[in-house]
Amino acid sequence: MNHTLNEYQQRALSFANHEMAPDTAIAVWALGLCGESGETADHIKKWIGHGHELDLDKVEKELGDVLWYVSTLADSLGLTLQDIADRNIEKLTARYGDSFSQEKSRNRAA
Repeated sequence: MNHTLNEYQQRALSFANHEMAPDTAIAVWALGLCGESGETADHIKKWIGHGHELDLDKVEKELGDVLWYVSTLADSLGLTLQDIADRNIEKLTARYGDSFSQEKSRNRAA
């Protein structure tokens, strides 16, 4: 199943609790994003620091949860995933040109 970013965002919203007040929803989505990012980081920590096998299936599921929270938070703020992705690429291009390098990173203006 392949979706554009905005198609994914619209589909993901069908799984959101739309009964919350707007400010509450923004807070819940932002906190959920932090929690799921932390769970993703915890899998990597256990792999690097504790000698666990890296379970890519679990990491992929956690990253999916991160994406879901990004989607719902963005929507609550009137943003689309495509606009966010496009703006991020514009920022990175302004910062690094066509590709990353350590030299560009050390001497970046933006």
